[in-house]
Amino acid sequence: MLRCDLHIHTSFSRDGESSVEDVLRRAEAVGLDAIAITDHDTTDGALHALACRSRVIVIPGTEISTKQGHLLALGVTTAFPKGLDFFEAVRRARSEGAVLILPHPFHMWRHGVGRKLKAGLSMVDAIEVFNSRYITGTANQKAALVARKLRKPGVGGSDAHHARFVGYGYTLVDAEPDAASILRAIREGRTSAGGQMTPISSYTRQSLKSSWKRIQARMPK
Repeated sequence: MLRCDLHIHTSFSRDGESSVEDVLRRAEAVGLDAIAITDHDTTDGALHALACRSRVIVIPGTEISTKQGHLLALGVTTAFPKGLDFFEAVRRARSEGAVLILPHPFHMWRHGVGRKLKAGLSMVDAIEVFNSRYITGTANQKAALVARKLRKPGVGGSDAHHARFVGYGYTLVDAEPDAASILRAIREGRTSAGGQMTPISSYTRQSLKSSWKRIQARMPK
């Protein structure tokens, strides 16, 4: 079984705090076999990670900001426009061969597609049933229940925005140690998820910092 963190942000994300190199070093230090770099609406971080030397397998990807919420596309090096309709984002990502995961689908304040578009739950390859950036675990529990009901594979990710939290959420994948095999195993449901919660103080600080950045971006120059 390979231990993989399938949801990580770097400084290439608008709210990421750590360099790709720091993320890779942390992944090695905590014993991960593979990570997915899923920066918001860009694959630049993933491409940079692929060019770095590391014993950790890098799965390129991106977190697409659709009109109805966020969507993880793994196995792609092409970015997709922000603000697409969810179903159009699915279509475009599928055309690039992406493995699609619905992240934090029931989180109230974090662009969860499951709260707005129930049909979206059946459009993906897997559902994120453990995300470490929750104050309480109820949204994770609901995601796990829905994944079982829909017979969708469950995966876990740290959703780390700082390198020190890489590995806080993980997926155990029954696969050979290469990206293609891992992605195939996710589609086939050979996964299990687990992890620990990001400390509330760190999660709150990151959320406030991200909110302030959005406010500043809207302020007149």
